Amino acid sequence: MGKGKKRARSGPPGSTNHPSNRYSDNPPDFAVLASLYPSFKPFVFFSGARPRIDWTDYNATRELTRILLLHDHSLNWWIPDGQLCPTVPNRSNYIHWINDLLSSEIIPSCSGSKVKGFDIGTGANCIYPLLGASLFGWIFVASDVTAVALEWAAKNVQSNPHISDLIEIRDSKPLPDHSSESHVPEVVDRESQKHSSQTIPAEETTTLHSDSLDDVNKSYMGPPILLGVVKENETFDFCMSNPPFFETFGEAGLNPKTSCGGTPEEMVCNGGEQAFVTRIIQDSIILRQRFRWYTSMLGKKANLKLLISKLWEVGVTVVKTTEFVQGQTSRWGLAWSFIPTARKIISPPVAKKSISSFMLEGITRQYSAADVLQSVEEFFKSCGASCKLNSSTFSVDIVASSDQCNIISKNGIRDVETVRSHGYEKQSLDSSSLQVPEDNLSFRILVFQQMPGTLLIKGSLQQKDSPLSGLFSVVFCSLEESMKSKFCR
Repeated sequence: MGKGKKRARSGPPGSTNHPSNRYSDNPPDFAVLASLYPSFKPFVFFSGARPRIDWTDYNATRELTRILLLHDHSLNWWIPDGQLCPTVPNRSNYIHWINDLLSSEIIPSCSGSKVKGFDIGTGANCIYPLLGASLFGWIFVASDVTAVALEWAAKNVQSNPHISDLIEIRDSKPLPDHSSESHVPEVVDRESQKHSSQTIPAEETTTLHSDSLDDVNKSYMGPPILLGVVKENETFDFCMSNPPFFETFGEAGLNPKTSCGGTPEEMVCNGGEQAFVTRIIQDSIILRQRFRWYTSMLGKKANLKLLISKLWEVGVTVVKTTEFVQGQTSRWGLAWSFIPTARKIISPPVAKKSISSFMLEGITRQYSAADVLQSVEEFFKSCGASCKLNSSTFSVDIVASSDQCNIISKNGIRDVETVRSHGYEKQSLDSSSLQVPEDNLSFRILVFQQMPGTLLIKGSLQQKDSPLSGLFSVVFCSLEESMKSKFCR
């Protein structure tokens, strides 16, 4: 904990906190908080002139959460030992993103004046309903399945009488006549709808091909998520979820730098977050327009591409993604809807980002940053893109046409020789300034050494207003998949 760089307040390159998050420009001042709250003072120490806490100490992180909720949100809060302890700034990002979705003109608002949300697996901490109710006055149904979570979530609601009427705690254990298995939909391959923003009538029966969603969902064995918990004729503006990220409890404990607690029910499920969110997708196929927005947080960026693909297969009208960043922690948000859009969506179903990044971890000793840089160049050259490698700055400047971007996004360029056999020749850029036609995409890839065996790959779009900018995220995801497959164990 003594190395300042590991706890930098700024997020990864190109990432920011939500601008409405009160911690975005004003992170918590531990020294001030310690002076105001004696119970927090024993957990604060100084490294140089900077106050810190030991993030591996569960009691320290829990006390920080408690006083932030009290100091900044006037909320009384506590959880017993071992229960998942949320970080308030990170959870605030999710709440503000939900508010952005509800305030946008993409999906028309409901007639009711009160916003109503459904928190899937609220946990003993009940953090999202508490924040949503205190910040925006939203009404919540908060579900969970364990006795401890239900008991302490109810206590946290009752400890705040000024918002307690806004939050209902609901047991999601299946009722005798509401087995979740009876509600699992069949899946049909709607190839023509795979990347469509067309409206699907609510009354149309939607089924899915068995090899589309079942391949992931078959491993989910948990309790009901939405179906069997949402009551008949109930409607909501949104649902949200901080799903079990991991497939095993051993995997959940791999980060030695933090201690946020968490029970097996909160951290783990068969198939991990991919299976859990796939079940939410399946439930949404049946519930459809009874929710304006279906949303979930994700802990692994690699799962975004797969889940987005599944959403377009089932005929959603819109998909939205975002990145939640606080300190060194990154999470991703995924949202979708079946409600006809209020306005035509021009951009592709991919978030437009001018800067993206990913980490290569566990690189074997035989490979260096120079090897990765050359492999990045080869990746783009193999589809015919023009490349200029600068070994002194560890960067590659790339110019690719829309056809070349589509080749990358569809095929991933795993087999370079196969792509070359289709007639794409290597090209290079020898001039210092790039001449980029209007219908081409221009971007730069940089390679940074983080620590032994770990590299940061950062991509920046040179023409932020390019008509092809929506392809940048797709192309960069394909590069990430290729590099991790080649260099990481």
